[in-house]
Amino acid sequence: MVKILFFVTAGFLISVSSYAKELTVTVNGMVCSFCAQGIQKKLTAQAAVKAVDVNLNNHLVKVDLKDGQDLSDPTITQILTEAGYSVSKIERN
Repeated sequence: MVKILFFVTAGFLISVSSYAKELTVTVNGMVCSFCAQGIQKKLTAQAAVKAVDVNLNNHLVKVDLKDGQDLSDPTITQILTEAGYSVSKIERN
């Protein structure tokens, strides 16, 4: 029984750890604080998102995900494209 519990727990930990907890998205078209607020609002509305930090100077959006949650690259791209921006790169840390 202990061996089974160990393997189930280990499998769960491996599957949870495979999710990126932080994403860095390079976004084109952000020029002002209104842009930053809009992006932050759109991404924070996603259930998997814990926090969003927008850096206008570097055109970067840092997205912190909740434990065990994920947000796919196509979903991120769609959200930002529909908001009027283009995504040039998504990095998973």
